[in-house]
Amino acid sequence: MKVLGIVGNGSETAVTRLADQLRELGTVGIVTSSSEPAGSTIPTDSTHLTSFELGENGWRARGANRSLSDVLDELAPAHDYAVVSGFPEADIPTISLGDADHAGEPLVRVDDADSLEFEAVRDALAGVNEYVTLESLVARAKRSPDAARSGAIATFTGRVRAKDSDDDTPTESLEFEKYEGVARTKLDTIREELEAREGVFAVLMHHRTGVIEYGEDIVFVVVLAGHREEAFRTVEDGINRLKAEVPIFKKEVTTDEQFWVHER
Repeated sequence: MKVLGIVGNGSETAVTRLADQLRELGTVGIVTSSSEPAGSTIPTDSTHLTSFELGENGWRARGANRSLSDVLDELAPAHDYAVVSGFPEADIPTISLGDADHAGEPLVRVDDADSLEFEAVRDALAGVNEYVTLESLVARAKRSPDAARSGAIATFTGRVRAKDSDDDTPTESLEFEKYEGVARTKLDTIREELEAREGVFAVLMHHRTGVIEYGEDIVFVVVLAGHREEAFRTVEDGINRLKAEVPIFKKEVTTDEQFWVHER
């Protein structure tokens, strides 16, 4: 799923028009921020952490503990695009209407919503990395032409841990960089060689880059296979080869210091 934000006066109009145009290319989810109640029939009792309102015109949701990333994680398995409005602080590719400030990567800047051309947005989106989750990779595996022959999906998720032992200095975050072209080639080679195995139908791998905080996910491996034996074996080989062969560099930030791991 590709995510883009819109900030500035007229963003609501731009979101509606852009979502309608993107529907010609795939499924679209819209995320907006509002202080208005989501609907009179949604319970407002504080004991309800998340509430959904289902009706003839679709559904609405409200959750006190739901972040933008939580919502994007839910959209990713079934959507090709997510258009986000009202989150200028989000670190996502962003269309700016006028001089509106935002924290994300600049995607397109125009004077107002009427000046926004879909062709420019479509071309800019071609260079945007996809928003990937474990669930979106599993959903993609299930859409494989060989899914009917599959009896197993095995997955691996690597995450940022605080420490290996009680005496370790706690890790606050990790930062990952990679040689994009070389890393992509290596990942494709690993995937092709693993998919050539008997009984393995699909191998999907994704490693996030940038700053990843303690407790967040780093890397995913998903294997669609005929049986659990080849699925488990291929997942293990996939993550081992990814770590050994793909040029990804890691900086560790602890409560005491920060350092590039390969330099130690």
